Amino acid sequence: MATLSVEARHPEPPTFARTLASNSVANVIRLGATSLVAILLPAYLTHRLPLKTYSAWVLILQLSAYVGYLDFGVTTAVSKYIAEYRAKDDSVGCNRCASVALMIMLVASALGLILTLILAWQVPHIFHAMPDVLYPDVRLSVVFVGGSLCASLASSVFVAIFVGLQRGKVPMVITVVSRLLFGVVICLAVGSHRSLAVMGAAAGCVNIFTALLQFAAWRKMAQGIRVSVHFVDKVMLGTMFKYCAVLTLWSVCMLFVSGLDLTIVGYYAFSQTAYYSIATSPTAFMLMITAALMGPLLPAASALSVQRTRIQMGSILLRSTRYATVLLLLTGMPLVVGGYMIVRAWVGPTYAAQSIQLLRILVVANIIRNFCAPYAAMVVATSKQWAATAAAVAEGTVNLASSIWLARHMGARGVALGTLLGAAAGVAMHFGLSMRYTQANFELPRIDLFTKGILRPAVIAVPSLLLVSRWCSVGVPLIHFPGYFGWAVSTLFLAWFVAISREDRALFSRLVSGKRG
Repeated sequence: MATLSVEARHPEPPTFARTLASNSVANVIRLGATSLVAILLPAYLTHRLPLKTYSAWVLILQLSAYVGYLDFGVTTAVSKYIAEYRAKDDSVGCNRCASVALMIMLVASALGLILTLILAWQVPHIFHAMPDVLYPDVRLSVVFVGGSLCASLASSVFVAIFVGLQRGKVPMVITVVSRLLFGVVICLAVGSHRSLAVMGAAAGCVNIFTALLQFAAWRKMAQGIRVSVHFVDKVMLGTMFKYCAVLTLWSVCMLFVSGLDLTIVGYYAFSQTAYYSIATSPTAFMLMITAALMGPLLPAASALSVQRTRIQMGSILLRSTRYATVLLLLTGMPLVVGGYMIVRAWVGPTYAAQSIQLLRILVVANIIRNFCAPYAAMVVATSKQWAATAAAVAEGTVNLASSIWLARHMGARGVALGTLLGAAAGVAMHFGLSMRYTQANFELPRIDLFTKGILRPAVIAVPSLLLVSRWCSVGVPLIHFPGYFGWAVSTLFLAWFVAISREDRALFSRLVSGKRG
């Protein structure tokens, strides 16, 4: 009760809630465009491409995406420090931060190009079960897509500037244009019966266009943040390296958690690659919704950390964790209960039958691992990311080791189970170790965070668990419309009247109605 009284005594000002809500809405719109492509494009490709060709395409995108892990946490640092410097009216600090970040990212882009060429060269050795006839096109596509992503890696600094300024509408517009254009050009390439190499070249052109668009947006709408070699400062460089060192380790751990899964499946069970990819897509959609709504928390928390007490920051952490848990369960449970029907309507009965069990395992795993996502974001926002390193290392190590071992014996399902084991290890380490070292930043008992931030909202899952015997089969679930209707109504009832507090309901009502608190 003590924590609840803290929330009641220290409600967040309307400006914080409204800024967070405004940027969250922008993120949701951006999510809509991304989701539209993520939903429609696989549905089109799975019907137009042979299974092995589609498997090769998703592996091309996976290998090319490794360039993104060379971010080293720089864009996160930019959004954090820009938010803090703006809160202090320090324009020089903003300029130094952006300039140093761009310099680092240019070096990272060069490393990314080298990595891309190596991966393209090693494709036959990595995916030895792939048909030989696909190797030339796959190699070219990796070069086209991966090389273009290197340019996007450097230009991502300009997007991070807007995030730090808490102007989420600019990244939203850029993403909407980019994702819709990507979907169109890939569909045109496939529709005209072009090769994988042409598809890769088309995707690469879109990535280059997006990088130029990000640069142009900064030049036109963020002139106040200047980027120049003259602003490169040794002190700022040292600050960035110190801040990003731990985040780089986190990136490696995230590579172990999710970045290698599809590659491991392609190596040990190439025939199941397409099915695993389909299983990851709805899971990614679920996580994108949560990330879109909770993403503005980091720059907002960074700005607030220079103004608020640790009691108030603890209150923000508790509320954010509760909201994230509700969002995860409301978006994840429909995929668990009705996933077969959703996937069947999306890509057909064959893909649905082969991927449904993988989908359910991955959804549960990602719900668990993201229970602590708000805590991780606020740890990063307050420069205490070293405290959560043990959790990231534990999750990444357990995930990678168990995924490889289980993949040898169980194929794609073993990789999914490895994700679940890693998720449990990461959350356990957060509560068991990491949170002991952050009490100076967030005054909030761990038991309160667990019971009121996670366990209380978890009541949303009760209707799903009561129906487990009717939806857990591989085939069509034994649930009819009245059952789905009752499940949906009871889930929403628990979400509104039990999972969140009276203060939460009042806050949502004010935001929806436009009233000031």
